[in-house]
Amino acid sequence: MNILNRLTENFTKVQPLPAGVHHLQATADEKPYRLHLRLNQDGSGLLILNAATVLQLNPTAAEYAFHFVKGTEPDEAAKQISKRYRVDKATALADFQNFADQIHDLISTPDLDPVSFLNFERVAPHSAGTTLRLDCALTYRLPEATQAQYAPVKRVDRELSTDEWKTIMDKAWAAGIPHIVFTGGEATLRDDLMMLIDHAEKNGQVCGLLTDGLKLADKDYLDMLLQTGLDHVMVILQPNEPRSWKAIETIVPADLFLTVHLTLTKENATDAKDILQKLANLAVENISLSAAESDLLDELLALQDIASSLNLTLRWDMPVPYSAMNPISIETVDDEIPTGAGKAWLYVEPDGDVLPAQGEPDKVMGNLLKDDWESIIK
Repeated sequence: MNILNRLTENFTKVQPLPAGVHHLQATADEKPYRLHLRLNQDGSGLLILNAATVLQLNPTAAEYAFHFVKGTEPDEAAKQISKRYRVDKATALADFQNFADQIHDLISTPDLDPVSFLNFERVAPHSAGTTLRLDCALTYRLPEATQAQYAPVKRVDRELSTDEWKTIMDKAWAAGIPHIVFTGGEATLRDDLMMLIDHAEKNGQVCGLLTDGLKLADKDYLDMLLQTGLDHVMVILQPNEPRSWKAIETIVPADLFLTVHLTLTKENATDAKDILQKLANLAVENISLSAAESDLLDELLALQDIASSLNLTLRWDMPVPYSAMNPISIETVDDEIPTGAGKAWLYVEPDGDVLPAQGEPDKVMGNLLKDDWESIIK
């Protein structure tokens, strides 16, 4: 009977930890930090550090994270992991301690990428089959003198109120979505932007902003966004606008993950190399690129190489407004482009209608204020 039991154990499928949400608020070397761990039905998980960085975990790493959050003693964690995954205890202990060291390193590292992936049997970005990010177009209003085609201002009859947007963020959090990005139109035209960022922060959600950046040239305004809980920002660069460059100069030294987006046009194509050089000189580290017209593809691909030579990291998985060419359709040189529209991320219009991504108005999936989550993502 003992032999039979051992054989049964060896061929029994590993049962993951139960799905659920777990929290930890603690200090490390006098630095406070917060962890939110979401365990999925298949055993994989999402670990959110300080509402600023999302780590996608496979089942083994998710179990390490569970014991880390619960404060399980390393020896006991190794014992449980060893039993569940049938590895020797010494290996489980070493892996658990390595995991803990990586988490502490991440906690102490400023300006992390808003989405990161730990190297435990690495999972491809956005492959988990779950929605990780909600892009919220707070308004389709635009600053004065902005060309009207840059936002579909006639698509919606009204803008959601502050409380209605809070309801949508709460519904997203309840559905397990850890990442909110505010966009538009121009999101900084909403007087309640800071209240909405604050609400996302209180939920524990990662919070980003896509903006022309002009209001962020005001350091006091930028500081208020930071104090409220903004985690990352993408500035849509206007190369001929001095305030756009001033905004970048103001943001770079701040404790904020910054990406600068440049839309390549026939008007700026000849100056694009100099523009990237100027960004590099300002200590910008992350760049997003798209082209206004498809016949600029060759110039865009050449610009990627220039960005790489300047040590500018290309970012492709953020929504890019004001561009007829979505960068996820362009082949990159080094990185696999994520194909997450309608899966890993969704787009909410100012009236609550849900689209798979920005620029797909004929694919309304429902209204997040009126419809339940299950009916929208079916």
